[in-house]
Amino acid sequence: MSSQQSQHEQKWWKEGVVYQIYPSSFKDSNGDGIGDIPGIISKLDYLRELGVDIIWISPHYKSPQVDMGYDISDYEDIHEPYGTLEDCERLIQATHDRGMRIIFDLVINHTSDLHPWFLESRSSKSNPKRDWYIWRPAKYDENGNRCRPNNWRSNFSTPAWTWDEDTQEYYLHLYASEQPDLNWENEECRRAIYDTAIRFWLEKGIDGFRIDTVNRYSKYPGLPDAEVTQPDEETQIAVKYTTNGPRIHEFLTEINDILAPYDVFTVGELPCTPKQSEVMEYISARAKQLNMVFNFDTVDLGTTPGDRFRLKPYGNVDFKRELLKWQSAIADSDAWTTVFLENHDQGRSISRFASDLPEYRVQAGKMLAMILGTMTGTLFLYQGQEIGMINAPLSWPAHEYKCIRSVNHVEKIREKTNNDPAALCEALKILQKVARDHARVPMQWDDSPNAGFCSAKVDPWMSVIDSYKTINVADQMGRKDSVLEFWKRLLCLRKEYKELFVYGKFQLIEQDKDLMLFAKYGAGMKSLTVANLSSETKKWEMPSSMAVSDMKLIIGNMTGALDLLGPYEGRVYISTQ
Repeated sequence: MSSQQSQHEQKWWKEGVVYQIYPSSFKDSNGDGIGDIPGIISKLDYLRELGVDIIWISPHYKSPQVDMGYDISDYEDIHEPYGTLEDCERLIQATHDRGMRIIFDLVINHTSDLHPWFLESRSSKSNPKRDWYIWRPAKYDENGNRCRPNNWRSNFSTPAWTWDEDTQEYYLHLYASEQPDLNWENEECRRAIYDTAIRFWLEKGIDGFRIDTVNRYSKYPGLPDAEVTQPDEETQIAVKYTTNGPRIHEFLTEINDILAPYDVFTVGELPCTPKQSEVMEYISARAKQLNMVFNFDTVDLGTTPGDRFRLKPYGNVDFKRELLKWQSAIADSDAWTTVFLENHDQGRSISRFASDLPEYRVQAGKMLAMILGTMTGTLFLYQGQEIGMINAPLSWPAHEYKCIRSVNHVEKIREKTNNDPAALCEALKILQKVARDHARVPMQWDDSPNAGFCSAKVDPWMSVIDSYKTINVADQMGRKDSVLEFWKRLLCLRKEYKELFVYGKFQLIEQDKDLMLFAKYGAGMKSLTVANLSSETKKWEMPSSMAVSDMKLIIGNMTGALDLLGPYEGRVYISTQ
């Protein structure tokens, strides 16, 4: 097997390490308690030293911030607390000046209800932009009561339809009521999206897009009622009718045609698409639609599709299966994949998939780093992941959670249980595990008040969590045993041995259910990644296909007996023979 070569064409966006920045929480430069674009510019040298090649900026566009910038009111302007259009142009140039590249979020399934397009659309039924959004008349029951066009639930656990009193119709929104869905069936609407949201920024020199909810633009014809799977609920999960619709690939081909003249790449957010065959339709190079997508099989572990807060058990066997399955799926294809465990919508990976207890936290962070850093695909890190940030504690009160999903969930529990303390306590336990807020707390730069994110004299837009006192950049910078310096070493090795770790052929090796072992082959070399996913010491053995004498340990997070792995221990071996 050592003679196997990668079939994947080498590209800068396959080899590049991508670092996602959540603007409001990264670095405040002007003392208002909100992160901003000048703050990002001030940390570009830090990111370059870390080993980052590409930065991804979460939505920074003009927005009323109902959903943290995913409700855009002007695609060609900047959210005022983040800075100006000129600041954004400086960021693009400063990133390029350091030899790095930059991608932006592309949010085009919906706009803000304050976007001029929607203001026109809702102004009258005869307005030329009426059909740019999805409007439907009311239905009526046998008693003459007004009913919504169907029983769909939005992704924020509310009805997916809102009544407009002025024009006496409902409009569709798969997210908040302030985020009306655009009507992609309207060609004029699509052309406007392409001009204002895509070409405008390509001409300013950005290097690609992370495309939000990339499979929701085409809805199922007729918008039928969803199957009733939760009889006690007023609305029903409608994933079947809101994702992967009949024209979605046509629309993505149109977008790709616009991008083709530029040296850029796309990564799509692809929710609710578990079938491998369906995913491959999006990421096959021959299809010319998307370069790669985020598959959420791993980060969705323990949650119910369409209902993040309805938890179910999972174990290390499930974690291994979901994390590694795309390694094999793309092996003999022209498709490409992503490698990630964190983003702005997920709890912290150490807390979710390992242990954030003080005695295990550091080695667990390093162990997960070794797994990710040696997997085939484009590697994505989220701000704070490189220092091992963890979830907020269980003691965090309900009022500290700011995410619209978290707020809605707590409010729903209050209403259903009449403020029952036990029910609210259980709701907070669930939020502590899977709320999006854990990724959105301020970045922990040092151990000064407000974690160095903003001045101690102001209140940050979202509270810092107490872990900043022991988990911060300043403490870890230059300290050889830190998670930060470990990530730096690992990213250097990933680049040095890119034929193995970025492009290499993957082979899963089964031993203990709590052990993750996989080999990589490429350019006449081979590697072995071995990781203990548990808090118990485990026995393991070098695979028979790999002679101990040939395999050199190039990085690990502990030192111990060859045949034993301590709690959350990881090792990477390599052979160039």
